[in-house]
Amino acid sequence: MSDTIFALSSGTPPAAIAIMRLSGAGAFAAVMALAGTLPEPRVATLRSLRDPASGALLDRALVLLFPGPDSATGEDVAELHLHGGRAVVRAVDAVLAELPGLRAAEAGEFTRRALVNGRIDLTEAEGLADLLAAETEAQRRAAIASAEGGLRRCIDQWSARTVALAARIEAAIDHEDEEDVGAAPIIVEVRAGASALAQDIAAMLAQPPAERLHEGIRVVLAGPPNSGKSTLLNALAGREAAIVSPIAGTTRDRIEVPVVRRGIAWLLTDTAGLAVETDDPIEAIGIARAREAAALADIVLWLGDDAPPEPAMLAIHPKADVRPSRRDRLAVSAAAGEGMEALWDALVERAQMLLPASGAVALNRRQAELSGIAAAALDIAAEATDPLLIAEELRHALLQFDRLTGQAGVENVLDDLFGRFCIGK
Repeated sequence: MSDTIFALSSGTPPAAIAIMRLSGAGAFAAVMALAGTLPEPRVATLRSLRDPASGALLDRALVLLFPGPDSATGEDVAELHLHGGRAVVRAVDAVLAELPGLRAAEAGEFTRRALVNGRIDLTEAEGLADLLAAETEAQRRAAIASAEGGLRRCIDQWSARTVALAARIEAAIDHEDEEDVGAAPIIVEVRAGASALAQDIAAMLAQPPAERLHEGIRVVLAGPPNSGKSTLLNALAGREAAIVSPIAGTTRDRIEVPVVRRGIAWLLTDTAGLAVETDDPIEAIGIARAREAAALADIVLWLGDDAPPEPAMLAIHPKADVRPSRRDRLAVSAAAGEGMEALWDALVERAQMLLPASGAVALNRRQAELSGIAAAALDIAAEATDPLLIAEELRHALLQFDRLTGQAGVENVLDDLFGRFCIGK
């Protein structure tokens, strides 16, 4: 990382302000080349920026310096707060590219340097990636919790408890032959501690995963032909996503519509009507796909007049404006807009049980996999009687914690992670 990198770290011009960020050993020298003198660290100072080759004025900008290692990346960082016109940004970018030792940053490279230099750990970097991609309030809250070190603090506690257990079992091994020391009580104590820690990790693994927030709650509309599924889907989506017709069997395949409502991401799916019998092979395929979608759904809205095939399905009384109401169903008229807010209330109530709690730490697939491996190692340690085996399993658990935070064995995930970042972050 000997290169000094630079990139626009604010939004695409034109804008009121454009922030050009530099990081690396040559950041301050580059600023001096453009500004002539350096301001005091962390004091925004107005400077005239000039092309070192021609002396031409590029812009009058605010300059900020953040000496490393106490900076966002752990290196010397400089920011040029430019006027946000496209021509200004292009001119400054071109001049920086000509300075020796400077190059344009790659996607996520500033954050990658922060990780390598110990300013953040891998869980915080993953949280930041989620924050950049957040589209809903629930996604934002979960990402903030991770980016601010919520998971890291849990892992630090797990690691500290495991290290303490490892120290105890190593002491038992060292003094196993000394009768007056008594290794047996230590082994019992360590096994109990490993079991308790495994249970704590298992409790976190039992919580809804982070992917629920991003992939959306899967809501499938199911029922017999011409029961109003497509009309209800359009009302929920707020647009004409599905063809509506009084002709039964109009919907032949699944129609998926992602929406955001009440701060939650949803994936709404309209399905073919579940006819009892059909001689149409295309309709038969649609019915099979409808049943498959219902089996994989988080929530199924049942629009049939008969009892739902599964008790967990939410029974809806559609077309409530033209049909007698039923007390055992949630009455909805998509055409008239009646009952729609009550339906969203019911959906949100069910979704809350499927999503991570507000502000809680949610594990992604990588984090859950490594945490599960650590918990399994601790379970083995809790059942083992050989102190050498217990020590080995505790070391195995510690390795997983290091992988979680990025201290070991993570090169294979970094390119994918930082490839999701924008240039300049």
